[in-house]
Amino acid sequence: MTATPFISRKGMTRRRILGAALAAVPLAAVAGPAWADRAAAAPAATRLTLPVPTGPHPLGTVQLHLVDRSRPDDIAGPGHFRELMATVWYPARDVEGYPVAPWMPDGAFQAFLADVGFSALASRGPLTAGHVGAPVRRSGRGLPVVVFSHGAGSHQGDHTVMVQELASHGYAVVTVAHQYDTYTEFPNGRVAVPLRDGQAPTLPGDFAADLRFVLDCVEQLAAGCNPDVDQRGLPAGLLGSLDPRRLGAFGWSKGGTATACATLADERIRAGLSLDGPMQMNPPLTGDLDRPFMMMSAAFTRATDPEAAAFWSHLRGWRLNIQAEGADHVSYGDNEALFPQVAKLFGWSAQKLQEVIGTLDPDQAVKIQQAYPLAFFDKHLRHRRGELLDGPSPAFPAVTLLP
Repeated sequence: MTATPFISRKGMTRRRILGAALAAVPLAAVAGPAWADRAAAAPAATRLTLPVPTGPHPLGTVQLHLVDRSRPDDIAGPGHFRELMATVWYPARDVEGYPVAPWMPDGAFQAFLADVGFSALASRGPLTAGHVGAPVRRSGRGLPVVVFSHGAGSHQGDHTVMVQELASHGYAVVTVAHQYDTYTEFPNGRVAVPLRDGQAPTLPGDFAADLRFVLDCVEQLAAGCNPDVDQRGLPAGLLGSLDPRRLGAFGWSKGGTATACATLADERIRAGLSLDGPMQMNPPLTGDLDRPFMMMSAAFTRATDPEAAAFWSHLRGWRLNIQAEGADHVSYGDNEALFPQVAKLFGWSAQKLQEVIGTLDPDQAVKIQQAYPLAFFDKHLRHRRGELLDGPSPAFPAVTLLP
């Protein structure tokens, strides 16, 4: 299909957000001799870091190269079909001797930094807690599965804090790289970046179709089949370890809207979570949703955005809308862990940092994004009782449960 790329009326794309962050810094602090001197003096091994997940399990991870042969790819040309990279995160039985996965593949990371103007960070890419190819921790029951959809112009790793947290507590999490609106790297080394010409299949409905295809691949893995188009080896224990009867989905920004679209369209998704999704549906919103759905709002609130309010009115099952005071659009993601470190490297003032990530305390923001999605999926995929979603919590004073 031919479509225009989704950019909200507030311009909330990853490239715009980071470009604005860079513009907020005095030029000399980035490109001038002072920054060059500081960068040269810094230890070469110094990397940005991500919070350690709080769950009891070490993590494994593996990439999948997927092709949806039901959707021709007109951009790639005749004979080509929708091509995606996906990454599976899971609790591991043993991680010794397995390499640690980077936040992004190196080629994609370099392209991402160059595009947003942060190439000075090229040697400082964070590492994750995931170990590539580690064997899966098997128990008596299959792992519940959650799929993740990134935002416009973003990438799979952008919400690694949440992904790792869920996996460390016993979930399999599958992150999707939405081709033509992301930075990703294919097994042959080809690096893909977002297209800017307005002709790519990058509407929320396109993202939702990707999610539904990935659910098909989850079912294949659960049935003992390898969906990787190159038939690359999978970690020991992955085949047959997933439970397709306990599927959830979440996404940020446009990915949150896509999660809503996919949950409305596909009953396999038992519970959906939107992280500040604009809910600008294309095609338009129709029908009601009787399965659990949670909205974590920041910039796109029901009070200010008719689309978010309209979506809320179509929720007929369990529903919850929370908002953290001081949260910005990027606050429910890795930015809250990474940008304070970037601010120190670049010499940003506290005000400059707040212009990028909001006024919500970064440590509190990280704890919120670790606790609330886990509580939501535990409640609705595992049927575990907990009090966090029932009302205000003294542990999270910034969070309000909206009526």
